[in-house]
Amino acid sequence: MAEPTPAATGDASRSSRTPPTHTRVEHRITVPAGVSMVELLGLRDEVLRAIEQGFTAVDIHVRGNEVTLGGPAGDVALVARLVEELVEMTEGGTPLTPDVVQRTVSMLAAGSQTRPADVLTFNILSGRGRTIRPKTAGQKDYVDAIDRHTVTFGIGPAGTGKTYLAMAKAVQALQARQVTRIVLTRPAVEAGERLGFLPGTLNEKIDPYLRPLYDALHDMVDPESIPRLLEAGTIEVAPLAYMRGRTLNDSFIILDEAQNTSVEQMKMFLTRLGFGSKVVVTGDVTQVDLPSATTSGLRVVQQILDGLDDVAFCRLASSDVVRHRLVSDIIDAYARWDRT
Repeated sequence: MAEPTPAATGDASRSSRTPPTHTRVEHRITVPAGVSMVELLGLRDEVLRAIEQGFTAVDIHVRGNEVTLGGPAGDVALVARLVEELVEMTEGGTPLTPDVVQRTVSMLAAGSQTRPADVLTFNILSGRGRTIRPKTAGQKDYVDAIDRHTVTFGIGPAGTGKTYLAMAKAVQALQARQVTRIVLTRPAVEAGERLGFLPGTLNEKIDPYLRPLYDALHDMVDPESIPRLLEAGTIEVAPLAYMRGRTLNDSFIILDEAQNTSVEQMKMFLTRLGFGSKVVVTGDVTQVDLPSATTSGLRVVQQILDGLDDVAFCRLASSDVVRHRLVSDIIDAYARWDRT
């Protein structure tokens, strides 16, 4: 696609260069014939409206398969790149929504080295009428790290998809027969509570801590098959204490809420790694529920294993949050408060 050109060119030598960002330009984009304009513009033009609301200085006109942009050169250039990315996503079968527009703009504005179309068209797992994909460049880097490394740490705030994406990769690996089982574990410590003080049987005490893992699993696997998989040991969900003394071969192992492990527990867990296995450790070091005298194993392990071959540390941020927009703002607000 052609570069934006000035609407009025008074200086021939200047017009041959990229115009200043304040110069008004006009740019025309021809959408390939194979791309549905209805899918590109969204239901009732909701995608087009989202672009217009995000770039009020840019005039956008659509006629047939041509999109004409007019406005400040910098804004027009960004919108042109945005449309190019959206066209590629449409060609790849990714449904476009205002949220997709917002995430694409964020990646472009941040100068991400990864193209938004490469992120938002990357399918991890499809099933039960939905497709699981990364939604930010940070999430795509995290998923790529899981593919490339035996041990991957996903560290970041709530809502960044640390556990959910790890679970999707685990199910994908099981379906592809890269592993023979999935092992999901969590430390049974949260908000200062300990199992001995909770009412009920051992299973009733453990269940609330493991429920988030079950919930994610239900999103990805036919719920009717889960009891059978659990009974056969193909999927195992257990507290971290149950990992001691074991060696896990040919397994995809996920340790969730790892900020609530002690240094000794983290070492114990990591040394369960057997042949043909892959480990993903997730946690948020800003939400440690351990007693004040206990050091978080997730904090210390970053120093101990830093630079070790085949181990990756992926640090997700508020920009990778995929929950309500306000969650990202809340995380940033707490980060500012912690610095004061």
